[in-house]
Amino acid sequence: MYAIVETGGKQYPMTEGRYVDIELLEDEKESKVVFDKVVMLVNGKKSKVGQPYVEKATVEGTVMNHDKAKKIIVYKQRPKKGYRKKQGHRQGFTRVMITKIRTTAAKSAKTEEAATTEE
Repeated sequence: MYAIVETGGKQYPMTEGRYVDIELLEDEKESKVVFDKVVMLVNGKKSKVGQPYVEKATVEGTVMNHDKAKKIIVYKQRPKKGYRKKQGHRQGFTRVMITKIRTTAAKSAKTEEAATTEE
């Protein structure tokens, strides 16, 4: 099962047990993150598409670390004018380990205890 989640103005596919590099978050390292803007859920041949988001679906993860991407070079030049400008840029990102994909709203602790006692 995987989900497509919108965060930071972009969409990312997320699978349980894998990490994903997303736009920089302000959360601390080792903190829990919940993504609630789930655009699509895919489970084998079954898929659920949101309009715009899938209701009661969330993706939970843990922040692994913050880092910067590989440097890109931006070079500008005007011919015959002696104008040259060279710049470098490293975009910051956050690496998140996906721990759980929930398709319904999280149950409260009381309802989970009631369900286990009935079984």
